[in-house]
Formats: sequence, structure tokens, C-alpha cells
Amino acid sequence: MKPVYFDSAATTQVRDEVIQVMQETLLNSYGNPSSTHAYGRASKSIIETTRKIIAKELNASPQEIIFTSGGTEADNMILRCAVRDANVTTIITSPIEHHAVLHTVEELRNEYDVTVEYVKLQECGTPDYADLERLLTANDERKLVSLMHVNNEVGNILDIDKVSMLCKANNTLFHSDTVQSIGHYKWDVEKTPIDFMTAAAHKFHGPKGIGFAFIRKNNTLRSLIFGGSQERGFRAGTEPTHNIKGLETAFVLAYKNLEDERVYVEGLKGYFKSEIKKAIPEVKFNGNCSDDSKSTYTLINVCLPMSAEKALTLQFQLDLKGVACSKGSACQSGSGKGSHVLAHILDEEDQKKPSIRFSFCKYNTKEEIDYVIDTLKEFVEK
Repeated sequence: MKPVYFDSAATTQVRDEVIQVMQETLLNSYGNPSSTHAYGRASKSIIETTRKIIAKELNASPQEIIFTSGGTEADNMILRCAVRDANVTTIITSPIEHHAVLHTVEELRNEYDVTVEYVKLQECGTPDYADLERLLTANDERKLVSLMHVNNEVGNILDIDKVSMLCKANNTLFHSDTVQSIGHYKWDVEKTPIDFMTAAAHKFHGPKGIGFAFIRKNNTLRSLIFGGSQERGFRAGTEPTHNIKGLETAFVLAYKNLEDERVYVEGLKGYFKSEIKKAIPEVKFNGNCSDDSKSTYTLINVCLPMSAEKALTLQFQLDLKGVACSKGSACQSGSGKGSHVLAHILDEEDQKKPSIRFSFCKYNTKEEIDYVIDTLKEFVEK
């Protein structure tokens, strides 16, 4: 069996069409977008066309799309600028957010003496919406809510329309890390009154190092990075035209093929769930990932029935067998630390067992799933 890749929640394989268009852009559109000559204007045209395409798909205005190096920069930029420029003194988030949010709000607490409140979680890890409303109405402080749309480890889906309306009703800014959902779900920012969103191209078969922030117009936020007047003065630095063109191509193809690819990937996840239950009946599904109405179709997180001692070599054994997957978030998997997400939603007994995230995409097959499940079954039964 050739090596199999089930870690698309960490990063996706780049589409051939994306690689081709990026190569063409590097060869033919190398002018600095800020230059006024023909070469510069050609690069600038690519960037502004991409901005318009993204805005149209999200039902946003082009001026509301700001290109960044990815989701982490976009999250940092929005949270920091909201505190510095929008008079936010209280941030409400959850303890199972991506560290791009959690570490940033902790830094803001230290630097600006911001109050940080953590909404209570339901047993499955979904935010308690009644507790969120309690926090929103607790006082008259200027607040910002930061809750991710799709959890990157267990796949729980936030009721983003409900949270948006709660925030709007309480005059509160709402930021959502949508890195795991842009390119996989349809959006209409006019119907969902969200203030800030973030995206990274490498989560939907585009290149690494490029993403964007949606920042609703008529806000008071100013640039975090100073220098030139790029990105309408909001983010200084020469734009990577080839990466932005790659982002555009990946974004367009993601939404053009969204329904067909979604049905296919949903089928893979359903097949994985049924087959692993047959092979390892004691397996558990973490969070809401077994409930298709409450979890993303792109990933599943399983808790395997084995001792903590045996679990120490599981990921190593999977790697030897050519299986790429994640123990918790890929952003921290090399650190040897346990998952902060699972620590909040699993009981002590299950925290001692190995939990593995498998994430799927259009390039995966049922034959690969069979191989992975056979490999897991063999290891569990040793």
C-alpha cells in the first residue's frame, strides 16, 4: 500500500491547477504591484481581481477583504486591532479555540489588562449559548466575542448565526476563526452579521503563506504592520502576487466543485465511521464528530481502546505504515503536549487513551480507509 494522507485539516494537497497558475504568474507577472508601470499594473490587476472574486462569493465588498500570510496573522491582527482601536476591554472566547486565538488573547490580557472570559462548554465541547448570553449582558464593557466556526480538532460546528445575532443584539463585535470552513461551506456575510473572519488557502488545496481577513467596513481598525500603503493601507508589505493568484484559483475551484466534493467526502467520513465501528467496536468518537448535523464532514476524531503505555508508540507505528494523521492539532503535535481541546471534553479515563484525528479530502479513497482501519485493528489487537 502506498503512503496515505489523512491530515487535510492540517494542510491540503495543492491542486494541479493551482500549481500551474502560480508558475505562470511567477514567470509572467513579476512586477511589484505598487509600481505604476505596466508590469506593476498587471500584478495589481491580478490582486484586485482576486479580491473581487472572494468578495462576490462571500457577498462582501472588495474593500472588506485584506490579504494576509494566513489564518494566524489574520486572527492576531483582528484581535489586537480591536483592543487597540475599537476600545474593546473584554474578550469572550472558549478554552478550545485554536492557539492563534488563545495565545493572542493571553498576550492582550498581559499587555492591555483586557478582561478575558471563557464561555462554558457543553459536554461535547460546543459552547453553552445561554452562558454566552450571560457573559454578553453581564456589564456595559466594550466586548468582542471570538469563537471558531469549525473546531480544527474535533470538528464541532458553531451555530454562527445564533452567535452573530446574540452579539448584534448586545452591541458586541464578533470575530470567528473560519480557517477550517472557508472553502468547505457557503457564506453570506450580509445574512450573517459577523464582523471579522479569517481564511488560509492551504486548507482548501491552495498554497501556504497566503490567506485573508474579512473586516466589515466602517470599522475603526487601523494597520498593525506599518510601511507602505498596500492593502488599502491596512497591511504594509509587497503583496505576493503568485500566492494570491494561487489563492484565487483554489478558492474558485473549491466553490465551483463544492457540492460534488462535499458529497464525496461525506461518503468517505460515513464509510470510515461504519467500518471502524465494525473493526473496533469499543472505539469512541470525540466531540460531535459522529453527528453529521453538528460536525464538519471533513474530519473525524476517534478515541481508541488501548492502554496509555501502548498508546505511546501508536503514532510512530502509523507513520511506519505510511499513514499520515494527527494526534491533536498539527500546530502543536511536534511538542509532545496533549491536546488542550480533548483535555476539556474527555473524562480522565479517556484522556489516558490515544485520540487520533483523521481528516479527508477529494483525493482520498475508500481503499485507503480500509488500509488505515486494518492497520489500527492490527495494532489494537496486538
